[in-house]
Amino acid sequence: PADFVAVLPPEVSSRIFSDLDVESLCHAAVTCKGWHRVIESNDRLWRHHCLSVRAVCQREIDCDRGNGYSWKITLLRNYWKSKVKQEWLSGKYSNIPSQTSLPEKSMYPMDVDTWGEILEAELER
Repeated sequence: PADFVAVLPPEVSSRIFSDLDVESLCHAAVTCKGWHRVIESNDRLWRHHCLSVRAVCQREIDCDRGNGYSWKITLLRNYWKSKVKQEWLSGKYSNIPSQTSLPEKSMYPMDVDTWGEILEAELER
């Protein structure tokens, strides 16, 4: 079977890749050189996901973009943080009796301001 990226116009390939979630997009980018070239060179693919993450990590995204990071690097720097932060802010960990009750892989290094946002949310509950 032919590689669709090599056969289809770049706009169509980009449209197909735009339907992927972040993790799938990252996996697709390492599939082969052709896919890598199309995905890595398309800022729109990364921008779309980055703006979704911004809903939870606005300060972090704006800071990274202000520091000149690309959409892709900004997304990769903040994606997992946004997942953990969203869980904390939604109250998923509000009634955890001890640290052993936390699910595996639930932690992510966060700065003081992020922890401040989480603590404020906890105080409002």
